[in-house]
Amino acid sequence: MAGDDKIRILIIDDDQGFRSLLRLHLSLAGYDVQVAEDAMAGGRALLERPPDLIISDIDMPFLNGIELLSLLKGDETTASIPVIMLSGSRSNDVLAQAADLGAADFLSKPVTHADLLSSVESCLKRHGRLPA
Repeated sequence: MAGDDKIRILIIDDDQGFRSLLRLHLSLAGYDVQVAEDAMAGGRALLERPPDLIISDIDMPFLNGIELLSLLKGDETTASIPVIMLSGSRSNDVLAQAADLGAADFLSKPVTHADLLSSVESCLKRHGRLPA
């Protein structure tokens, strides 16, 4: 993939080490990766350069991932962007809430390299952003 043809992924996570690890895995897989330390920074990044996919942590300060997902899905300019939710918690309530709001997938931390790439590829294909 060359220059602007790259699929853009926005990672929103308040854990700097985890954010960097995800960025590394996805960059090595050929994606154009942008990171944000919280939902507010993620929102700004989203407005500057709309991504093809968002990966968001659920447990963040200020605005959590569920609240962010709700805002994204409620806005026609961002509603079609697939969002993969991440969490260290396996709460069924949180999973159900994310699914009800339209999360494209849910990954539990720690996430493996293979699970991350598999989820990203299947979400991009399902949403017509990669050839099937």
